[in-house]
Amino acid sequence: MRYTSLRRWRNPALTALCGLAAAASAGCANKYDDMKVFMRAHENEVAGTIYRLEPPDVIVINSPTCPEVDNEVQRIRADGKISLDLLGEVYVAGMSPAEIAAKLQEQLARYYENPRVDVRVAAYESKSVYVFGQVAVPGPHPFTGRDTLMDVLARARPTFIAWGAQVKVIRPSARPDERREITVDVDRIVETGDMRDNLLLQEGDIVYVPPTPLGWVGLRVNEVLFPVSPMLSAYQMPYHFRDSTDHYRYGSYYHYKHDDDDNKGGYRRLLFR
Repeated sequence: MRYTSLRRWRNPALTALCGLAAAASAGCANKYDDMKVFMRAHENEVAGTIYRLEPPDVIVINSPTCPEVDNEVQRIRADGKISLDLLGEVYVAGMSPAEIAAKLQEQLARYYENPRVDVRVAAYESKSVYVFGQVAVPGPHPFTGRDTLMDVLARARPTFIAWGAQVKVIRPSARPDERREITVDVDRIVETGDMRDNLLLQEGDIVYVPPTPLGWVGLRVNEVLFPVSPMLSAYQMPYHFRDSTDHYRYGSYYHYKHDDDDNKGGYRRLLFR
């Protein structure tokens, strides 16, 4: 993959380091079979109406004809059910918002003539995609059914050492031979505006943002210095913050003052200024 800023590097050692880092990150070329799997994501017809709700997703129910369920906010319980006035417990797990609305309309038809119900997702909490590496917000991110790579990266906010030209998207599987991986040049997408490589993610996809070659070196140096960093911080701390007792020294001078507030009497040794 092309990384524009690397063209300005003239130092041979840095160029060699960049090559090693690129090779370590699985190279610049994607396998053809892997590319086919990910690019087919653009051919999938994905819309909010086919999002399958599972615990603990949250839905909002609106019905202008049935006040008992109007403006109801329900979290799908672990048993896959919600509890509503008039209808009692209703099993909704595995259904889309449109299917839940149709089911509620059917049950409300016993009490109302031509009931109308609308259901929408208030919180996507049952499905996730995962972002790791050099981002400000790593970990799981809600999957809504229409999340692209750029959507997820915008939420995760890559750091200043993120290597945008080598972003990996991994599609795991229970079978090791079905695991797929592709490298996307996000820098090129941003620079050119060409969104053809802006992959449509699937539930469970993993996005890994590696560090730049120099960023990788900096992280390794931090790992080496980590055990001694507390001592270095203490050494650099201003002198008057190091002693938490009542004994302060400034050079070889001392100043003594009687502490009237001390019930035991005596003197406190204070800093002479």
